[in-house]
Amino acid sequence: MTQPPSYPTPPVGGPPPGAGGVAPPPGQIPQGYAVPPQYAPPGYAVPPQYAPPGYPAPHWPATPPALSPPALSPPALSPAGLPLASFGDRLLAWLIDTALASVVSMVLFMPVLLILWWRMFSEMTRTNPDGTLVEPDPATFFTSFFLPILLFEFGLFVVLLGLYWLYHVEYLKRGGQTLGKKIMKLRVVPLDPNGTLDRRMAGRRWLVQYLACSLIPGLSYADGFWQLWDKPWQQCLHDKFAKTVVVKVAA
Repeated sequence: MTQPPSYPTPPVGGPPPGAGGVAPPPGQIPQGYAVPPQYAPPGYAVPPQYAPPGYPAPHWPATPPALSPPALSPPALSPAGLPLASFGDRLLAWLIDTALASVVSMVLFMPVLLILWWRMFSEMTRTNPDGTLVEPDPATFFTSFFLPILLFEFGLFVVLLGLYWLYHVEYLKRGGQTLGKKIMKLRVVPLDPNGTLDRRMAGRRWLVQYLACSLIPGLSYADGFWQLWDKPWQQCLHDKFAKTVVVKVAA
């Protein structure tokens, strides 16, 4: 039986196999034989010192440096060193206070609205003996329905002003918190770290936040969003007018 011709093992640094030659399979590379990079099987790395003449040593990429976590910027602090309240926390606190005021208003004034509505409905559905509708007298309609509605709205405005004053001034100045701020763990404090929140400061905040913003179109949006770009104390307009800041507290 004819044996295949044997080939001598090339010396270290000898020429690469000719055209058509193949690299020995992994695990069967003869000792002292350097496999050119283009013939190296997958997973086999050619050490630079064994690269044959005429073949550049493979360039091993440097190990990338370990990525360090980005440095977190410290939270903005008030003049007293307390962290300032975020826009989201203040917005949620305002929504809670607004929902509470809406519930109180409905409980107090819904019965009156229902009575006025029933009177109007009864007046507009009265019929004559022959079954036809009675045409309402304009003077009677004004005195029995329209005028009471106007008086009711005026009274509602006055009562709501009083309730808002008690809640956002008298109650706020006691501890710097309304119910919404207490739930969100916020507190209103004077901009001066040596000052004390008093009725004057709380009244100035209420004057801008609830009275002026209700009468001037668009002012409520400017007041609320002012915190997003105000530096360094992240104040709304009513905070600037009252010289107060809102901070995050533990309780």
